[in-house]
Amino acid sequence: LCFVLFLPLSAVHFNRLTMKTAILAALISSAAAFAPAQKAASSTALNAEMSKAVPFLTAPKNTAGWVGDVGFDPLGFSDNFDMKFLREAEIKHGRISMMATLGFVLQEYMTIPGMTHVDDSNMAPAAAGLSSMLQIVFYIGVLEFWTNKGNVTMETMFEDPDRVPGSFGFDPMGLGVGKSTEEMEKIQLQEIKNGRLAMLAIGGMIHHNWVTGEALF
Repeated sequence: LCFVLFLPLSAVHFNRLTMKTAILAALISSAAAFAPAQKAASSTALNAEMSKAVPFLTAPKNTAGWVGDVGFDPLGFSDNFDMKFLREAEIKHGRISMMATLGFVLQEYMTIPGMTHVDDSNMAPAAAGLSSMLQIVFYIGVLEFWTNKGNVTMETMFEDPDRVPGSFGFDPMGLGVGKSTEEMEKIQLQEIKNGRLAMLAIGGMIHHNWVTGEALF
């Protein structure tokens, strides 16, 4: 009888002990599984290259190697769009802004014969009239279409893998003739930096006239 009573009690005690052991082993293995993951994440964060322009952000990987790269892409455009397309867009906007900055200032002091003079350059498009502005848009569109043989969409504009973003064979002053790769990259960097500055400058000029309601100078 004692043996019969002892057997169930021992079995119950053994089952409880086994269950506790299994739970403890599971907890230990879970902790061991999480420990390396945390260490790896920490290691990755420490080894990640930080942006030169924004030191508290990780440097974008797709801009590396491009002239003018300072690790500035806070919105992640380079992760979602072709870098050739982005570079050509930056160069074109920079060139337009450099011309616009000069034109914005000259407009205040000079007037094309036959056009109405206005001191506030923001009023120049209205003074020129809709037909004149539409002509500019049309001819710029034709030029854009012609320079790249009709390939003007993001998907087709770089069908030729050898085409360099922003290069259209236009160098009337021969600034790129006989230059080494290092010298050409220096010239390209100068253009990109001046273009970036001009984009900020023309935006500041336009908003100055809007806010103050007065001419620039």
